[in-house]
Amino acid sequence: MNNKPNWKGRRNYNDFSSYFKSIFKQRIQKISINAGFTCPNRDGSKSTGGCAYCNNNTFSPFYCNPKKTIKQQIDEGIDFFAAKYKTQKYLAYFQAYSNTYAPLSVLKKLYSEALENPSVIGLVIATRPDCIDKQKLNYIEQLAKKYYVTIEYGIESSLNETLKKINRSHTFEDTIHAIKLSANRGIHIGAHLILGLEGENYLDFIEHAKQISKLPINTLKLHQLQIIKNTKLEKDYLKNPDNYNLFTADSYINLVIDFLEHLNPDIIVERFVSESPSDLLIAPKWNRVKNFEIVEKIDKKLKEKQTWQGRLYDGIYYT
Repeated sequence: MNNKPNWKGRRNYNDFSSYFKSIFKQRIQKISINAGFTCPNRDGSKSTGGCAYCNNNTFSPFYCNPKKTIKQQIDEGIDFFAAKYKTQKYLAYFQAYSNTYAPLSVLKKLYSEALENPSVIGLVIATRPDCIDKQKLNYIEQLAKKYYVTIEYGIESSLNETLKKINRSHTFEDTIHAIKLSANRGIHIGAHLILGLEGENYLDFIEHAKQISKLPINTLKLHQLQIIKNTKLEKDYLKNPDNYNLFTADSYINLVIDFLEHLNPDIIVERFVSESPSDLLIAPKWNRVKNFEIVEKIDKKLKEKQTWQGRLYDGIYYT
């Protein structure tokens, strides 16, 4: 049995909030940006229609609009958050679609415009594993010497059969390659994973934890599968609801506990759940249970069971 690590926070998992506070010593707010990117599974270069579950309206605040310049989106975002918190710095979060899916000259222009604001101290760049290369990483590595920079890769599943089913149009081998290519550059590497995709079961979810634990990533975002309006998944779900074993809040918490036990304790967990707008969410509906409530229940249950992140981690890495 692995001994419980001495993390910065008091939780029984490696929590993002404690990590962030230890780095910045002040409040940091992400400002979402829609820079007008697309994805290779939308524009026809690999496929069309995008990911089966994707509707970007679920995480687009009012100021996040590709018709506005990067500067306008950041200024409006700062005005919005400054009304609540007077003193803080910001990370420009290139969130919508695949934010390295453009020529390097375009990326340089967009990222530089975001960093021109003196209140912006870094970037978070959400993208796909098949939308990165050495040339782009060399540039981002240079930015990371001066700013806090995270590349957040959408992994979603470690099973190629699932990735094909949800129209990701990349493989888990692509994920391994991209993350290894990004490592040891001073860039923070984040990953995103969905638990509950069609056809996957408990053993698959635990295997995801084991496979992700082998990767040189810094942070992980988890969330439960949600059926969102105006997606391919919505159409499939309404036709064949029995094909989907959607979690209740309690069953999801129990799964996360088991997932965490197998997860590399060095990986910082940034998020456990997604909370989509009620007017877009079809299922599952958890009676308005908030993200922070799920977090507290997970940590409470970890302590009640006297277990923790990494208790069953085997210590194996990809080479």
